[in-house]
Amino acid sequence: MSITNNLNSSKSVYDHLFGIISGDRFLSMQSIGNEVPFYICPFLPEDASEMSKIQRQLSNRLNNQGVTVLTINLYDLSIEILKEIDVWDRLLEIEQTVEKEQLKELLQGVLDPETHLVPAIAKKLEEGAGFDVLFLTGVGEVFPYIRSHNVLNNLQSTAKERPTVIFFPGAYTHSIESGASLDLFDRLHDDKYYRAFNIFHCEA
Repeated sequence: MSITNNLNSSKSVYDHLFGIISGDRFLSMQSIGNEVPFYICPFLPEDASEMSKIQRQLSNRLNNQGVTVLTINLYDLSIEILKEIDVWDRLLEIEQTVEKEQLKELLQGVLDPETHLVPAIAKKLEEGAGFDVLFLTGVGEVFPYIRSHNVLNNLQSTAKERPTVIFFPGAYTHSIESGASLDLFDRLHDDKYYRAFNIFHCEA
């Protein structure tokens, strides 16, 4: 793994994340005041495969130690929604014949975070009642028809009872001039979101 957040190996990233997420302070949401318990886990886009492996290892180890992890992949969930509303097969038929912008607008409509995606996430949370931490993955795979800041803004009232870790392929930056932003793939700098903590800046 490339040097990310001053952690220069996949093992050090794994050990750091496990130490944070398995800790009582994290699980009991101490020291965050009235903020929503959202934690961004940024990583270099080229490290996506390695981070996916780390995420699965974390989930398995935490579950084995009695910390129940509920993982929701936004890409997989999007496909579930499209199949449920009976448009998946039709999308596959027209994908090669419509303009990309038209397809994006169509997907943005049927996967709108407020009316479709977040309610589907809420249903998953109900089905997984008793979980201790939520892992949200697949952020890069659903771009550009789903933007992470829109998901988080709409998720604030739904996923506030347990910590949520968002695995984000890019950077979560803060500056006095521009505030906080989620820079997807380290290139897109227009997703303003500030109500989350960088998990690499947290202490166990």
